[in-house]
Amino acid sequence: MQQPISAATLPPGVRGHHRTGLGTGQVHLGLGNFHRAHQAVYTAAALAEEDGPWGVHAFASRSRAVVAALREQDLLSAVLEISPGGTAVTVPAVHTRADVAADDPAAVVAAIGAEATRVVTLTVTENGYTYSPATQRLDLDDPGVRHDLRDGRAPTTVVGQLVRGLQHRLRSHAAPVTILSCDNLSANGERTASLVREFAAELPAAEQAELLPWLDRAVAFPSSMVDRIVPATTGAHREAVGRRLGLRDLVPVPAEPFSMWVLEDAFAAGRPRWEAGGALFTDHVEPYELLKLRLLNGTHSLIAYLGALAGAATIPDAVARPFVEQAARAVLLDEYAPTLTVPDGVDLDSYVAQLFGRWANTALGHRTSQVGGDGSVKLAQRVPEPALFHLANGGVPQHLALTVAAYLCCVAPRPGADPGPHAAAMRDPARERLAERSARTGSTRAFVEGVLAEDHLLTPDVGAERAFVERVAELVDVITAHGPEAAAAEASAATATATGA
Repeated sequence: MQQPISAATLPPGVRGHHRTGLGTGQVHLGLGNFHRAHQAVYTAAALAEEDGPWGVHAFASRSRAVVAALREQDLLSAVLEISPGGTAVTVPAVHTRADVAADDPAAVVAAIGAEATRVVTLTVTENGYTYSPATQRLDLDDPGVRHDLRDGRAPTTVVGQLVRGLQHRLRSHAAPVTILSCDNLSANGERTASLVREFAAELPAAEQAELLPWLDRAVAFPSSMVDRIVPATTGAHREAVGRRLGLRDLVPVPAEPFSMWVLEDAFAAGRPRWEAGGALFTDHVEPYELLKLRLLNGTHSLIAYLGALAGAATIPDAVARPFVEQAARAVLLDEYAPTLTVPDGVDLDSYVAQLFGRWANTALGHRTSQVGGDGSVKLAQRVPEPALFHLANGGVPQHLALTVAAYLCCVAPRPGADPGPHAAAMRDPARERLAERSARTGSTRAFVEGVLAEDHLLTPDVGAERAFVERVAELVDVITAHGPEAAAAEASAATATATGA
């Protein structure tokens, strides 16, 4: 039996920095793989270059397993950078405490409110912000939001935790603080600030009068774009750490070598020197954000849905299939790319080639079921504006319609259809509701109209576009009757006809 990874057993040269006695200056909500392979790595690089009180008190939303393992391992875990050329192992060693938010909501409030806290970072996924995709505003009908508005002592939602923690800071006269979203939301800083203020505006009048002006002068909400492919941990990753370090790590994190972080440099009370790890600070995050949300994330979703429906367990397996690669290139180049401005210094051809190289990383093995999860929230961030752009210019974006159709076939297949095990494994908060609608709706056209025009899976504007709704329904029928490859071929043929190619 190997010894566990710990401060005493960690070999020289593996630790990301050599500071001791880290002070806690950051709180992180969402202690999952992405945080430990991204923000933690950048913070380790910052500490390697410059000392500072930038240790991280991290909260898992509900997962006790990760927290328990980290506590057994002196809050250490390895990051494996995996490529076909080999695997490199590092241990960031930046966490000072790990807790489960659901077990102790008051601890979250206290940590955000602590005088020493200067930055609160978030990786809670798009689904963690409890907003309505239809209105893009805080979902005041959400049971958790309603609970948190009533009970300030034990908030259960991320927005509730932020607001109650900020109230704690205000009342204890703590220093200003920065709230930094690292999730795939358009203008994520503005979105987080808006949701916080919407929650605050629902509080009793006296609390509003105290809190809202203070938010304007003491809390910063910079936007950021994060990019790194981080799959789920498997036994193979634990074995890899054991071979390379001779130690047992219960919760190592696999990641691709590529990593990118673009941020607004608008912090209320200092920050780590993340640029030491390669972070880029700019006044114009949005072009990078849209580049990633649409070209990478939007295309990634289509690859995952088509691949899962075709029986592909992993993204490399999916994109290796010619029809999936062709559909991915079509949606990326013909439908997403025309809707954005490429940031200065980014060569689009090189960026696209790099994306397909990353997706083809067979050593990483990113699962289609993981990438395809939470599509009901993710697609609302990725599809509507590009779709409306093309519809306003007189064309139906065939591969955006295919993306939505393939998603629906994965999580809410038509009666009698079997999407396969990889689609069935996709977790989605709307799965039960969508599947129930599919089961009780006779025609595919009525089903898709109900999803897009009534439930507003994307946005009301998209749901009102009859040509788009009809095309999604037609492609759902093709997938159901003939499979994803036939649907991709039909989308391609329709594009060629429309463009005269």
